[in-house]
Amino acid sequence: MGKAFEIGERAFQFAAQTVRLCRELERQDDVSRTLARQLLRSATSIGANIEEAKAGQSRADFISKYAIALKEARETAYWLRLLATTSRSRADAYPVLQREAQELAKSVAAIVVKAKTNDRKPQKEQRNSRESQP
Repeated sequence: MGKAFEIGERAFQFAAQTVRLCRELERQDDVSRTLARQLLRSATSIGANIEEAKAGQSRADFISKYAIALKEARETAYWLRLLATTSRSRADAYPVLQREAQELAKSVAAIVVKAKTNDRKPQKEQRNSRESQP
């Protein structure tokens, strides 16, 4: 399995953990509920965009979906940071989720950079590098 499949599963597991946290936050005050909804949207969007990228219609579509996943990962890290600072819920959950959001962002960014770099290679060089891989 390649990196794209691994990152998809990581994003799914991250979304599942975030859903559980958001369920807890929904039982709190209005501010926590509002922030939880923002977090839920961005955190679940990471994996959804990675899944969409797998069926991309073109290389540009693939890159675009991964770029959106990157933006969502960064947004998620922001909401987690804000919640960690302001929420009255499980403080132990935030550092773990924050770290994973940052790691997802780094991994997705690397995929975007690699895909863009491959797009810039001349077609002949791309064919040669694909043919030389096992």
